[in-house]
Amino acid sequence: MSAALIRQPKRFALVLAMLALGIAPALAQQEQFLSPFELPKNDAANKEALVNNLAALSPRVDRSEARCLAECAYGTVARLRREYRMFGTPIFNNFLVYHGLRKRGYCYHWMEDLLLALDALNLKTLELHWGETYAGTWRENNCLVVTARGQPFECGIMLEAWRHLGHLRWRAVLSDEDHYVENRKWAERVRNRAASKDPAANRHVALQTRAARAGKAHQ
Repeated sequence: MSAALIRQPKRFALVLAMLALGIAPALAQQEQFLSPFELPKNDAANKEALVNNLAALSPRVDRSEARCLAECAYGTVARLRREYRMFGTPIFNNFLVYHGLRKRGYCYHWMEDLLLALDALNLKTLELHWGETYAGTWRENNCLVVTARGQPFECGIMLEAWRHLGHLRWRAVLSDEDHYVENRKWAERVRNRAASKDPAANRHVALQTRAARAGKAHQ
Protein backbone atom coordinates (compact mmCIF):
# COMPACT_ATOMS: atom_id res chain seq x y z
CA MET A 1 0.00 0.00 0.00
CA SER A 2 2.72 2.49 0.92
CA ALA A 3 4.62 2.05 -2.37
CA ALA A 4 1.48 2.71 -4.39
CA LEU A 5 0.77 5.86 -2.43
CA ILE A 6 4.31 7.12 -2.84
CA ARG A 7 4.00 6.79 -6.62
CA GLN A 8 0.92 9.01 -6.80
CA PRO A 9 1.53 12.22 -8.79
CA LYS A 10 2.39 15.28 -6.76
CA ARG A 11 -0.53 17.13 -8.30
CA PHE A 12 -2.90 14.59 -6.78
CA ALA A 13 -1.17 14.98 -3.42
CA LEU A 14 -1.56 18.73 -3.54
CA VAL A 15 -5.26 18.56 -4.42
CA LEU A 16 -5.95 16.23 -1.51
CA ALA A 17 -3.81 18.34 0.79
CA MET A 18 -5.69 21.51 -0.14
CA LEU A 19 -8.91 19.74 0.75
CA ALA A 20 -7.47 18.61 4.06
CA LEU A 21 -6.09 22.04 4.88
CA GLY A 22 -9.45 23.60 4.15
CA ILE A 23 -11.53 21.24 6.25
CA ALA A 24 -9.24 20.49 9.18
CA PRO A 25 -9.39 24.00 10.74
CA ALA A 26 -13.19 23.84 10.75
CA LEU A 27 -13.10 20.49 12.50
CA ALA A 28 -10.61 21.78 15.04
CA GLN A 29 -12.90 24.65 15.95
CA GLN A 30 -15.47 22.14 17.16
CA GLU A 31 -13.15 21.10 20.01
CA GLN A 32 -12.69 23.88 22.52
CA PHE A 33 -10.96 23.27 25.86
CA LEU A 34 -10.33 25.62 28.76
CA SER A 35 -7.38 23.58 30.03
CA PRO A 36 -5.17 20.73 28.73
CA PHE A 37 -7.12 18.21 30.84
CA GLU A 38 -10.66 19.37 30.07
CA LEU A 39 -12.23 16.73 27.87
CA PRO A 40 -14.99 16.42 25.30
CA LYS A 41 -18.14 15.00 26.87
CA ASN A 42 -17.89 11.71 25.02
CA ASP A 43 -14.44 11.08 26.53
CA ALA A 44 -15.52 11.56 30.15
CA ALA A 45 -17.01 8.09 30.69
CA ASN A 46 -14.10 6.42 28.93
CA LYS A 47 -11.67 8.30 31.13
CA GLU A 48 -13.41 7.06 34.29
CA ALA A 49 -13.29 3.50 32.98
CA LEU A 50 -9.57 3.89 32.32
CA VAL A 51 -9.04 5.13 35.88
CA ASN A 52 -10.81 2.04 37.23
CA ASN A 53 -8.79 -0.32 35.05
CA LEU A 54 -5.50 1.31 35.96
CA ALA A 55 -6.33 1.16 39.67
CA ALA A 56 -7.22 -2.52 39.28
CA LEU A 57 -3.77 -3.40 37.96
CA SER A 58 -2.49 -3.83 41.51
CA PRO A 59 -3.46 -2.95 45.10
CA ARG A 60 -0.26 -0.88 45.12
CA VAL A 61 -1.54 1.53 42.45
CA ASP A 62 -2.45 4.95 43.83
CA ARG A 63 -5.94 5.72 42.51
CA SER A 64 -5.28 9.45 42.44
CA GLU A 65 -2.22 8.77 40.28
CA ALA A 66 -4.32 6.60 37.97
CA ARG A 67 -6.79 9.47 37.62
CA CYS A 68 -4.03 11.95 36.89
CA LEU A 69 -2.59 9.69 34.19
CA ALA A 70 -5.99 9.15 32.56
CA GLU A 71 -6.79 12.86 32.51
CA CYS A 72 -3.36 13.71 31.13
CA ALA A 73 -3.59 11.01 28.45
CA TYR A 74 -7.00 12.11 27.19
CA GLY A 75 -6.12 15.79 27.40
CA THR A 76 -2.79 15.35 25.63
CA VAL A 77 -4.25 13.30 22.78
CA ALA A 78 -7.02 15.87 22.30
CA ARG A 79 -4.41 18.62 22.11
CA LEU A 80 -2.27 16.66 19.66
CA ARG A 81 -5.30 15.98 17.50
CA ARG A 82 -5.69 19.72 17.01
CA GLU A 83 -1.98 20.35 16.56
CA TYR A 84 -1.56 17.55 14.03
CA ARG A 85 -4.76 18.63 12.19
CA MET A 86 -5.89 15.06 11.66
CA PHE A 87 -8.03 14.45 8.58
CA GLY A 88 -9.22 11.45 6.58
CA THR A 89 -7.61 8.13 7.40
CA PRO A 90 -4.42 7.29 9.33
CA ILE A 91 -2.60 6.30 6.12
CA PHE A 92 -3.73 9.54 4.44
CA ASN A 93 -2.23 11.52 7.32
CA ASN A 94 1.04 9.62 6.84
CA PHE A 95 0.79 10.65 3.19
CA LEU A 96 0.49 14.32 4.19
CA VAL A 97 3.45 14.10 6.56
CA TYR A 98 5.54 12.34 3.94
CA HIS A 99 4.91 15.14 1.44
CA GLY A 100 5.75 17.82 4.01
CA LEU A 101 2.18 19.07 4.38
CA ARG A 102 2.05 18.08 8.03
CA LYS A 103 4.96 18.26 10.44
CA ARG A 104 3.85 15.38 12.64
CA GLY A 105 1.24 12.64 12.67
CA TYR A 106 2.99 9.29 12.22
CA CYS A 107 2.03 6.64 14.77
CA TYR A 108 5.27 7.05 16.70
CA HIS A 109 4.85 10.85 16.87
CA TRP A 110 1.67 10.32 18.87
CA MET A 111 3.33 7.98 21.32
CA GLU A 112 6.53 9.99 21.69
CA ASP A 113 4.60 13.14 22.58
CA LEU A 114 2.28 11.22 24.89
CA LEU A 115 5.19 9.46 26.60
CA LEU A 116 6.89 12.74 27.40
CA ALA A 117 3.66 14.28 28.68
CA LEU A 118 3.00 11.33 30.99
CA ASP A 119 6.64 11.21 32.13
CA ALA A 120 6.19 14.75 33.41
CA LEU A 121 3.72 13.38 35.98
CA ASN A 122 6.61 11.67 37.83
CA LEU A 123 4.60 8.50 38.34
CA LYS A 124 5.39 6.46 41.43
CA THR A 125 3.02 3.49 41.34
CA LEU A 126 2.60 3.17 37.57
CA GLU A 127 5.16 2.58 34.82
CA LEU A 128 5.20 3.40 31.10
CA HIS A 129 6.48 1.04 28.40
CA TRP A 130 6.92 1.47 24.63
CA GLY A 131 5.07 -1.11 22.57
CA GLU A 132 5.25 -1.91 18.86
CA THR A 133 3.77 -4.31 16.33
CA TYR A 134 4.86 -5.09 12.75
CA ALA A 135 7.99 -3.02 13.36
CA GLY A 136 9.73 -1.79 10.23
CA THR A 137 6.79 -2.48 7.91
CA TRP A 138 3.99 -0.35 6.48
CA ARG A 139 1.69 -1.92 9.10
CA GLU A 140 3.79 -0.71 12.02
CA ASN A 141 1.92 0.76 14.94
CA ASN A 142 3.20 1.97 18.28
CA CYS A 143 1.52 2.24 21.65
CA LEU A 144 2.28 2.99 25.27
CA VAL A 145 1.61 0.28 27.81
CA VAL A 146 0.88 1.22 31.41
CA THR A 147 1.60 -1.28 34.15
CA ALA A 148 1.73 -1.18 37.91
CA ARG A 149 5.31 -0.58 39.00
CA GLY A 150 7.29 -3.77 38.64
CA GLN A 151 4.71 -5.61 36.52
CA PRO A 152 5.70 -7.08 33.13
CA PHE A 153 4.71 -5.45 29.86
CA GLU A 154 2.18 -8.20 29.07
CA CYS A 155 0.10 -7.36 32.16
CA GLY A 156 -0.46 -3.76 31.16
CA ILE A 157 -3.05 -1.57 29.49
CA MET A 158 -2.17 -0.19 26.07
CA LEU A 159 -2.84 3.40 25.03
CA GLU A 160 -2.81 4.37 21.36
CA ALA A 161 -4.31 6.93 19.03
CA TRP A 162 -3.01 6.71 15.44
CA ARG A 163 -5.30 3.85 14.33
CA HIS A 164 -8.30 5.82 15.60
CA LEU A 165 -7.48 9.11 13.87
CA GLY A 166 -6.21 10.79 16.99
CA HIS A 167 -8.77 9.56 19.51
CA LEU A 168 -7.36 7.77 22.54
CA ARG A 169 -8.23 4.08 22.76
CA TRP A 170 -7.10 1.65 25.42
CA ARG A 171 -7.41 -2.03 26.26
CA ALA A 172 -5.44 -4.83 27.87
CA VAL A 173 -2.36 -5.26 25.70
CA LEU A 174 -2.95 -9.01 25.31
CA SER A 175 -6.53 -8.44 24.10
CA ASP A 176 -5.53 -6.48 21.00
CA GLU A 177 -5.86 -8.20 17.64
CA ASP A 178 -2.18 -7.47 16.95
CA HIS A 179 0.76 -8.81 18.94
CA TYR A 180 2.69 -6.01 20.63
CA VAL A 181 6.17 -6.34 22.08
CA GLU A 182 8.16 -4.00 24.27
CA ASN A 183 11.00 -1.85 22.94
CA ARG A 184 12.85 -0.41 25.92
CA LYS A 185 15.61 1.02 23.75
CA TRP A 186 13.25 3.26 21.83
CA ALA A 187 11.60 4.59 24.99
CA GLU A 188 15.04 5.38 26.36
CA ARG A 189 16.01 7.06 23.11
CA VAL A 190 12.91 9.26 23.13
CA ARG A 191 13.60 10.33 26.70
CA ASN A 192 17.28 10.98 26.06
CA ARG A 193 16.52 12.98 22.93
CA ALA A 194 14.03 15.13 24.84
CA ALA A 195 16.51 15.68 27.67
CA SER A 196 19.20 16.76 25.20
CA LYS A 197 16.73 18.71 23.05
CA ASP A 198 18.06 16.91 19.98
CA PRO A 199 15.41 16.83 17.22
CA ALA A 200 17.64 14.96 14.76
CA ALA A 201 16.78 11.39 15.74
CA ASN A 202 14.08 9.90 13.56
CA ARG A 203 13.06 6.58 12.13
CA HIS A 204 11.44 4.91 9.16
CA VAL A 205 7.75 4.12 8.94
CA ALA A 206 5.41 3.79 5.98
CA LEU A 207 5.59 6.82 3.67
CA GLN A 208 8.65 8.18 5.44
CA THR A 209 11.55 7.26 3.17
CA ARG A 210 12.85 10.80 3.34
CA ALA A 211 13.65 10.40 7.03
CA ALA A 212 16.93 9.15 8.41
CA ARG A 213 17.14 5.34 8.48
CA ALA A 214 18.77 5.10 11.92
CA GLY A 215 15.50 4.16 13.53
CA LYS A 216 14.53 1.54 16.07
CA ALA A 217 13.91 -1.05 13.37
CA HIS A 218 17.66 -1.13 12.80
CA GLN A 219 18.74 -1.32 16.43
